[in-house]
Amino acid sequence: MHWADHTAQTLKERGESQVCASGITPSGEFHIGHIREILSAEMIHRACLDIGLKSKYIFIVDSMDPLRRVYDFLSPSYQKYIGVPLAFIPAPDSNGEPDKKRGSYAEYFLNPFLTSLERIGVIPEIVMNHEVYAQGKFASKIDIAINKKEEIREIIENISGRELPVDWFPYSPIGSDGSMDGVKVTKYEKPYVYWIDKNGVEGISDINKAEGKLPWRIDWAARWGIHNITSEPAGKDHGSAGGSYDTGIPICRLLGSEPPKKMVYEWIQIKGMGPMSSSKGVTIGPVEALELVPPQILRYIIARSKVNRHIDFDTGDTLFEMADEYERLLSESINVRDEEMTRRQRIAKETNNGALRLSQIKRGDNPKDSWAGVSFRHLALLAQIKNDDDDVWKSLQKSGHIEDKPAKILQVRLERMRNWINGPHFPEDSKIKIQKELSTLASENITSHQIKFIYNLKNKFIICEWDENVINNQIRDSAKEVDLKIKDAYLALYWLLINKNKGPKIAAIISELQRNDIIKIFETVF
Repeated sequence: MHWADHTAQTLKERGESQVCASGITPSGEFHIGHIREILSAEMIHRACLDIGLKSKYIFIVDSMDPLRRVYDFLSPSYQKYIGVPLAFIPAPDSNGEPDKKRGSYAEYFLNPFLTSLERIGVIPEIVMNHEVYAQGKFASKIDIAINKKEEIREIIENISGRELPVDWFPYSPIGSDGSMDGVKVTKYEKPYVYWIDKNGVEGISDINKAEGKLPWRIDWAARWGIHNITSEPAGKDHGSAGGSYDTGIPICRLLGSEPPKKMVYEWIQIKGMGPMSSSKGVTIGPVEALELVPPQILRYIIARSKVNRHIDFDTGDTLFEMADEYERLLSESINVRDEEMTRRQRIAKETNNGALRLSQIKRGDNPKDSWAGVSFRHLALLAQIKNDDDDVWKSLQKSGHIEDKPAKILQVRLERMRNWINGPHFPEDSKIKIQKELSTLASENITSHQIKFIYNLKNKFIICEWDENVINNQIRDSAKEVDLKIKDAYLALYWLLINKNKGPKIAAIISELQRNDIIKIFETVF
C-alpha cells in the first residue's frame, strides 16, 4: 500500500472528516524543498477522498511571522522592519528597496508560489495567519496560554531541554514601531496585554486583533485546534526529538484540542550541496523545474519516496532517472498482466500504481493518459541530434515509438526538453555535439589498436542494416575480431563521435545519424 493510502486508512480510525494541512513562512523565494511538505499533505488529502472520507486541504501562510533579518536580496532599508510581521511590511522592488505599491512582503513572495502549485495540481484553501488573528480566532487559545503559562513553560523546558528567560511570556505584542522585538509584557487583563517596548513607549494589545502573536511552538499547537487539523507532515527540524512537534502535542491538549498524529518527513537535498535553503542560496525553484519536465514528474518524485527518506535532487541526472522511471512504470501498468506477476511483484505494482495515481495533476485523471511512450533519455538524444521537430517525429515513427502524428503531451515534452538542453541545468554527461572529423583530443586518446577496430567497423557499417540493435552487434563483433575489449571499443567511438569519454548509448546515437556521415567521420581517422 502507498504511504499516503496507509496514512488515510489510519486517519479513518479518527473519524469520517479530515483536515490536512501544511504551512509556510513567506520570507523569501520558495524552492522545491518546500514542495515536499505541501505535496505530502495534499497527497494524504487525496488519499482520504479516494477511500470515501470527507477531507479538505488547507495551506497556512505564516504571515504574522516577523522578518528575522535583512536577507541578501534586501537593501539595508529593511533593517527598520526587523521584528515586524511579514503581512505588514512592504514588498521589495527590483533593487531590494521597500515599495508599498507592490503590496505586502508576504503576498509578494507567496503569489508566484501559489501559481506554481496550481500548475502541479495543488489548489488548497489558503489561510493567511494574520487574518486569523485579526478575526479573533486565536483569542481563546491566547487566553488559556497566558493563564497556563507556567504549565507551558514546564512542557517546553522539559521536552526541548532549553531554558526559557525569566520574563518569558506566551504572547508577543507588537510595539509602537510595528516590531515585536524588545517588547516586554507588564500586565494581562483579558482581552488586553499591557506592554512597554524598546523605545520606552507603553501600549496595549487586544488579543482579539492582530496586535501580537503566540510564539511559534504555541502558535502551531493552537492552530491545530482552531482549524481542526488531523494531519500535518512536518520537516525533521520540527519533528526531531524535543522539537516543536513534541512540545506542540501536549500544548495543543492543554489548550483544549486534540493534536494530529506526529508525521515527520525528510528533506529534499541538492546532490552534493545538502538541504535546500533560501537564505543560503542553495535552491531550485518550482517554476524553474516546471520548465524542464512535466508536472507529473515533480509530483512523482515526492509520491515515490516514503516520507521518512530524504530525496537527492538535481536538475540533471536525477530528473532523467525519475522521468524514465515514471515512463517505465506507466508502460508496465499498461503492458504487463497481473497473472504474469509473482505476489511480490503484485504488491510492488499496487504501491507503484498508488504513486502514479497521486502523481496526476487532477485527482481522478488516468495515469495512462500521461504516458508519452518515449524515454526522456531517448528524447534528449533526438532533440540534440535533430534541430527540426519534424525530424524527431520521423525518427520516432521509424523506431515504432509513435504511429502517426505525435500526441500533444509528446509535443509539449519535446518543447520542455529543448528548454532543458539549452539551459544551465542539462547534465554535462548527456550533452552531445557530433564531430565532423577527428579532434585533437580524440587523436590523443584513440590507440592504434582502437583504430584497427574502427577500420573493421567501418567496413561492416557500409553494408549492415541501419538499426540500433544491429549496429550494437556490429560494434561488439568488430571488437572481438581485433581482440579489443568491448569497453575500449565503446570508448573509441565516444571520443571519435562526441569528443568525450562517455555519453548516451553510442549505438543509439549512430542509428540516428546518416550512414554516409558516420563513414566520413570514420575515414578521418585513417
